[in-house]
Amino acid sequence: MKALLADFKKFLMQGNLVTLATALIMAMVFTEVVKALIADLITPIIALIFGKPNFGALSFTINHSQFMYGDFINVVLTFVTTAAAVYFFVVKPYELWDARRAQEDPDIKACPECTSDIPVKAIRCPFCTAQIPA
Repeated sequence: MKALLADFKKFLMQGNLVTLATALIMAMVFTEVVKALIADLITPIIALIFGKPNFGALSFTINHSQFMYGDFINVVLTFVTTAAAVYFFVVKPYELWDARRAQEDPDIKACPECTSDIPVKAIRCPFCTAQIPA
C-alpha cells in the first residue's frame, strides 16, 4: 500500500502533469480575456459597421423551415476574432521572443561546406560529412 501511495505521489508530481495543469489553467483564464476582447471591443466595432452588434436573430424561411444563419455568423466571427487574438497576442510575440533567444544561445549552426543546419556541438556534418573546425 505504501508503494502504491508513493507511486501515486510520484505521478502527481511529474513535470508533465504539472506543466499540463498549468497550461490548462492559463488557457481557461486566457479564454476569458479573449471573450472580453470580443464582447467589449470587437462587437461594438461590428455594430458600428453593420448597425447590429448581434446577428443571432437573422434568419430566413423556406417551406416553413427556419434557417438561423445569424447564429452561424456570430460563431464564425467569434472564431475568426479569437484566432486573430491568439495569433497576434500569443503566437507572434512568442515567435519573436524565441527568435531572439535563439540568436543569443544558438542550438544550431551552418555547415561551412554545404550550409545545412547542424547542431552546435557537431564535429562532422551529417549531410556532407565535412569535418567541422572547433
